[in-house]
Amino acid sequence: MKQTLLLLLVATSALAQQPITRIDSGAINGTRYRVLFPANWQKKLVMYAHGYEFMGSVPRQSQNPDFLARMQPFLARGYAVAASDYAVQGFALAQGVDDTEALRQYVVKTYGQPDTTYMVGHSMGGGITLATLENLGQHYTGGLPMCPLSSRPYLQCRKEFDLYATFNGLFPGIATPLATIFDLSKPYQAQNARNLRERAREIRKAIMTKDSALAVAFAHRFDLKPDDLPFSLFFNENVLRDIAQKAGGNPFDNTNTLYSGFPDNLLVNQKAERLPATVDPGKLFGTYDRTGRIDKPTVAVHTIYDQLIPATYAIVNFENMVHAQGRDAYFTVKYTNGQGHCNFTPAQTGQAFDQLRNWVKTGIKARAGFVE
Repeated sequence: MKQTLLLLLVATSALAQQPITRIDSGAINGTRYRVLFPANWQKKLVMYAHGYEFMGSVPRQSQNPDFLARMQPFLARGYAVAASDYAVQGFALAQGVDDTEALRQYVVKTYGQPDTTYMVGHSMGGGITLATLENLGQHYTGGLPMCPLSSRPYLQCRKEFDLYATFNGLFPGIATPLATIFDLSKPYQAQNARNLRERAREIRKAIMTKDSALAVAFAHRFDLKPDDLPFSLFFNENVLRDIAQKAGGNPFDNTNTLYSGFPDNLLVNQKAERLPATVDPGKLFGTYDRTGRIDKPTVAVHTIYDQLIPATYAIVNFENMVHAQGRDAYFTVKYTNGQGHCNFTPAQTGQAFDQLRNWVKTGIKARAGFVE
């Protein structure tokens, strides 16, 4: 079902702030999408991939009023923006690639071939951006992955598993045990994001009461500010519960893992929660696994601090893969002073996008470095 609306006068103040004259919204194979058109559209397109959503979150991504504001840097430059909600919520990297491609094909069929098409995404959507460039790059002019899930997805999610395993060993009884998270005999229940602040306060009080110095050291081991450790635990419990459901069990195995980087490594290894894998990790993480094989200009943008996807995972691992593939000519990294996951200003997003566009226009590679 497709519904195309011509909006000469926008009815709401949220929309009125955007240079949007037409919105095409509907569903492709049951998956909702939205295409935003600016005034005087000149066949320039941004395919946008959104980040991780908790299972059951409402409204879905493209229906959220914040979506319109986040797309402002692209709309203001004359680009239409097309975004899929994906068929599933939660971990949806492979589904995001497929659903975004289905939407791109729909836009081309309905409105004609754009003269330029960029792939853009935040967080998990940044991972979808890279996977799209690696596998479907022939359809794109360039890419802008922002704070992306750009390591191999298994390794990124394994980091969250290891955080829980070691935390539960050092601070037992505060966070949910991994054995419980991966127990499929119990009904699946995502934590309510509305309880985040209250739950974070409870966790922080408990860990600081037990051993504040150890809590600080533990947070630093995982590239976290101490005050962000409770949030990270809350968020990643939902991610791990979601993975357990989608994988049909536990795809991780730390029975042979030797942990290091803690104040007392012996204690951590003796106390860490240990679980064997019960399912093949390739079932969930194998499709569109990261390769580094890009052949279009790609500007990765990252904040200097990110409590969910640290730069080591977002930049260093992928940079090494790109280098191993001999594709350095297609990859540039920009960083901002942002303190938090995807904490970019619209101006920073616009600057990074402009530098990507200039690279494409001139053939001169965008310079790596700081974005004010």
